[in-house]
Amino acid sequence: MDIGIIGGKGDMGRWFEKFFKSLGYSVLIAGRNEGTILAEMGERCSVVIVSVPVGVTTEVIEQIGPLMAKDALLMDITSLKAEPVKDMLRCAECDVIGCHPLFGPEVPSLEGYSFVICPARSGSGRWLAWLRTLLKDNGARIVETSPEEHDRFMSIIQGLNHFNTMTFGLAMNAMETDIETLKPYMTPIFEEKIRIIKEVFSHNARMYSEILTRNPYLPAILDSYEQTMKELKNLIEKRDARTLQKRLETAGSRFPEMVKRNPS
Repeated sequence: MDIGIIGGKGDMGRWFEKFFKSLGYSVLIAGRNEGTILAEMGERCSVVIVSVPVGVTTEVIEQIGPLMAKDALLMDITSLKAEPVKDMLRCAECDVIGCHPLFGPEVPSLEGYSFVICPARSGSGRWLAWLRTLLKDNGARIVETSPEEHDRFMSIIQGLNHFNTMTFGLAMNAMETDIETLKPYMTPIFEEKIRIIKEVFSHNARMYSEILTRNPYLPAILDSYEQTMKELKNLIEKRDARTLQKRLETAGSRFPEMVKRNPS
């Protein structure tokens, strides 16, 4: 069986190319602008995976969708699900499953990592069963949900999280902070924050920017964030440590103890 990956030259695309080849599948790679290869992919491949930046996902789906055979499977692995799934259903007649691997290209395998699937069209059920078996056999934790629920959760897990990172980094930049002068004083947690800021700002600025600006649930989350910041700022200005302590302790009951993931 041939599997096509559009965007297979990116980090996650290369990860999945290696993964499928290790299982004995033939893999065809195409960039999003390689029309000739896309035509071949639509004709040859039983499964096609869209692995491109969020902002061009619709454009790519509109190219590959009409080329897919009705008995094939079209998937995407972008960070948002509602819009890509809607586009795949609109542009293709084949089976459609929206996917989101909840890990990056640095992991060695699927073992122990969560993988979201959003079944959208499953004619005979063949492809959905194939994907569930593939993920389960390789140790992934399958999270099956709707595209809308996925995006609501991602507005916190990705949106609020990355917004906080961006705010932190941009505030330091606005203050013209000299990172070199801070190095002797850095704690391990602060060093990790700087590493994450560098990753977001320098290596994947487009991806993170699109994740935030295209999630329709994030503005409401940020309204709450903004209100919370105002309240904290007020307590700090009043030097009201006791009230701040009580708020932290009360909120702390919502957060369970987290077991540190073993990277191996």
